[in-house]
Amino acid sequence: MSSDPFRVTVIGGGAAGFFGAIACAVAHPQSRVTLLEAARQPLAKVRISGGGRCNVTHACFDPALLVQNYPRGGKALRGAFSRFQAQDTVAWFESHGVKLKTEADGRMFPVTDDSATIVNCLMQAAKDAGVKIWQGAAVKSVTRKEDGFRIDVKATEVLHCDRLLLATGSSPQGYAIARDLGHTIATPVPSLFTFNIADPRLHDLAGISVPTAHLRLQTGDKPDLEQTGPLLVTHWGMSGPAVLKLSAWGARVLHDSHYQATLLINWLPQTKPDALRQQLLAVKSQLPRRAIATSCPVLIPRRLWERLTSYVGITAETRWAELSHKTLNLLLQELTRGQYTIRGKGAFKEEFVTCGGVNLKEVDFKTMESRCCPGLYLAGEILDIDGVTGGFNFQSAWTTGWLAGQAIGELKSVP
Repeated sequence: MSSDPFRVTVIGGGAAGFFGAIACAVAHPQSRVTLLEAARQPLAKVRISGGGRCNVTHACFDPALLVQNYPRGGKALRGAFSRFQAQDTVAWFESHGVKLKTEADGRMFPVTDDSATIVNCLMQAAKDAGVKIWQGAAVKSVTRKEDGFRIDVKATEVLHCDRLLLATGSSPQGYAIARDLGHTIATPVPSLFTFNIADPRLHDLAGISVPTAHLRLQTGDKPDLEQTGPLLVTHWGMSGPAVLKLSAWGARVLHDSHYQATLLINWLPQTKPDALRQQLLAVKSQLPRRAIATSCPVLIPRRLWERLTSYVGITAETRWAELSHKTLNLLLQELTRGQYTIRGKGAFKEEFVTCGGVNLKEVDFKTMESRCCPGLYLAGEILDIDGVTGGFNFQSAWTTGWLAGQAIGELKSVP
C-alpha cells in the first residue's frame, strides 16, 4: 500500500450508513471516510421513528430468537447477529453516553424518549471519528474502476474511492446503482402497513382495542398466515402489532393479490370455542332476564360486544332466555371466526418499511462485501431484509452497518 490515505465512501446517511462509517473510521484510522447524503438533513428516518422517540432495538439477546422476527433475511442474519446483536447495540450507545430503557413489549428507547438523542449521538460519533459528512450530495452514478470506484455527484462533482459502502435504504437510485454494479434486485414492495376494511361491524369503533386477538389471513390459493397480538380498530380498518406483523409476513402475497384478502378474527383466542359456548350457556341459565347487549360476559370492549351481538340479529331488548341455538352459533362465529374483507392498505405512520432489495445470496454476510463487485459493501434496507415492528429493522441496520465498517477498511488488494 502507498502512504496515501485509504479512501472509503459511504452512500446513504441513514442508520446503516452512519454506523458503517463510524465503525470503519474507528477500526481503521488509516482510512479517510466520506459519507454522502442526498438530503439536506441526515438520519431522517431515525428522527421520526417510534413517534419521535426512536425505537433503537429490541430486548431480544439470543440471535436464534432474534432472527425469528425477520420475514425476509432471518437466515442470513443468524451468523451476523452472532457477531453484533441487540446487546452490542445497547453497549455501543451506552459507551457513547446514551442509556436505553426497555418497555413492557420489549422495545428499547433512549431514556430521554427523544430521537434527537440518537441523532446527536451518531453525528457526534461520526465527527469524533473524523468522518467527513457531505449533505445534499445526490449521487448520479457509480462506475467500477480498476483501482476502485468513480462516483458522480450532482452535475459536476466527481469522487474517487478505494472501497464503497452502499447504504441507501429503499431509495430507487440506490437499487439502480446496485443493479449497475452487477446485483439483482428483488422488487421492493411495502411491508408494515395497516388494513383498509370497510365493515358495519367496525363503524364508529375507532380507538377500540383488544390486548390479544388471533388473526388468520386468507389470500386465495396461498397458505394462510397467522398472527396473535394486540389489535386496534381505526377509522379506516385495523392496525396494531398483530396487523403490522401480519402485513410484514404477508407483504409479497398481499401485494400480488392487490391487497384484496379475507381476514378471520378470533377476539378471544385464550378461550377454546367449546369453553366459550359453555360460558355463554351458563350466563343464559343464570341471568335469563338480563338483556344480552348490555351484559357482556367476555373480555372484549363493551361497544364491540354490542356491535357483534347486533350484527347477528340480537336487539337491544333481546334477553338471554330468548337466545336461540342458531343465534348462539352465529355469535360464537363472530367472536372466534369473524370474517372481514381487506380492500387495501394504509400507512404505518411515517415509518415505512419495504421488503425487497439486493439478493442476499450475492452478499458475504461475514463482511457485507458484494460477491458480484469486489470492493463494494452493502448494509441496511437496500438488502432484501425486513423485520416486524419493534426495533428489529434498526437492529439489522446497526448490525450490517457495523460488520461492513469493520471489514471495509482492511488493507487488502482489491481485484
